[in-house]
Amino acid sequence: MSTDLLRQVREFIRRHDLLSVGDGVVVGVSGGPDSLCLLHLLLRLREEYRLQLHVAHLHHGARGEDADADAAFVADLAREWGLPATLAREDVPALARTHKLAFEEAARRVRYAFLAHVAGRVGAAKVAVGHNADDQAETVLMHFLRGAGLAGLRGMRPATPLSEYRLLPQTDRFPLPEQLPVLIRPLLAVPRAEIEAYCAEHGLTPRFDRSNLDTTYFRNRLRHELLPLLETYNPNIRRRLCHTAEVVAADYELLTQMRDWAWERVVREETERAIVLDRAGWEAQPLALQRALIREAAYRLRPSLRDVDFVHVEAAVQVARDGATGARATLPGGLALTVGYDTLTVADADYEPPFPGPTLPPGTEVPVALPGRTPLPGGEWVLEAVLPETWNSAEVTGNPDRWTAYLDAERVQAPVLRTRRPGDRFRPQGLGGHAPPLTDWMINARVPRAVRDSLPLLVAADGEILWVCGWRVSETAVVGPETRRVARFRFVRG
Repeated sequence: MSTDLLRQVREFIRRHDLLSVGDGVVVGVSGGPDSLCLLHLLLRLREEYRLQLHVAHLHHGARGEDADADAAFVADLAREWGLPATLAREDVPALARTHKLAFEEAARRVRYAFLAHVAGRVGAAKVAVGHNADDQAETVLMHFLRGAGLAGLRGMRPATPLSEYRLLPQTDRFPLPEQLPVLIRPLLAVPRAEIEAYCAEHGLTPRFDRSNLDTTYFRNRLRHELLPLLETYNPNIRRRLCHTAEVVAADYELLTQMRDWAWERVVREETERAIVLDRAGWEAQPLALQRALIREAAYRLRPSLRDVDFVHVEAAVQVARDGATGARATLPGGLALTVGYDTLTVADADYEPPFPGPTLPPGTEVPVALPGRTPLPGGEWVLEAVLPETWNSAEVTGNPDRWTAYLDAERVQAPVLRTRRPGDRFRPQGLGGHAPPLTDWMINARVPRAVRDSLPLLVAADGEILWVCGWRVSETAVVGPETRRVARFRFVRG
């Protein structure tokens, strides 16, 4: 058993490139069989890899005398084996209350922060923990029950940068290093029974944590109730769950590469507050990549998110596909996806994106040269107006540019560009000549509130609004079968 397990772990380390010669490794040691077995195996590999080992133990401020005895056990063990050690204590129950987290989650976050802090202090690039194959099976099943996507169904990875985790540092006690270490799990393919047999064979007497029997904890219920039940259906269920994690991990890696390829082609703009996707480019992707792009946008804006639920992603996909301009879908972390005319924006729920088109200072009126070029105040935009000698209906009806409009030239007399005024009415194409108040029409057309007072309007000499620029032309100036001459107006950046 001893030789076999050592060979198995050595091969696992080699296959996943977990250690390099000369590595400094902080070993998280609780005193239980997993961490005791891990430390013993790393000691046996120390000379081969020239490892610099350092023991770390965090007292969670719970379980009273049992936890005190665990800490004393680890300290004595480190002395006996001639290893440097760092022990610390944290009030995890208080942290869980402060941060409104379950005890298990708070303990995990602060424990990893502590291990990262120790690694930074001793100059170690790796942090090793004793998660085993049974832990992996429980993790995959737990994520499945919670509705995780592929990222969750991968379970735990053999090596993961701690920068990918949400940590809970106590900055006064556990300041994090600038370069966070890599978390490695050399025992991830080893069943718990083999670990316990290894400890017995080598005379290792691990501590027993009675809280592992407490089925009020979700993971313990899986371990002691659900998995034994599932084993009555398939005795190899734990191994099958671990195999599922390996398969999904490989598939997820491929999806990630494809997502990154699509990201470069679909993202128009990325800032700390917002990520803007090209709507047509996003719609052209397969469904899996559509979901992945939305998830990635959420993770980039909220690195602390652990998972974006399928329900949120699916709702966002449906809104992005079918929603009119201005439609929104809620995402976790105070984020929302908002549908634009040709964009999808993932940002803070209260985010107002900068308007992508021309605007005028409220109250402005600018005479339009027809034909000719009319610079807008500020010089960024110019309105080009031409009277083409030839044109065809396909050119008009197939116009793809929201900032270009074709109007019946006979209806365009002494046009001006101006902003809206009290009492304005508009006869939009398609309403049979009805002229609702312009403000009501803007609301129904989902013109962003922030731009309604500055949106340019093309207005004829008689006050008729011919074009709400970027949105709709007027019924009175629409190009039809009787149109003899066309005026084309196009906004371009100056």
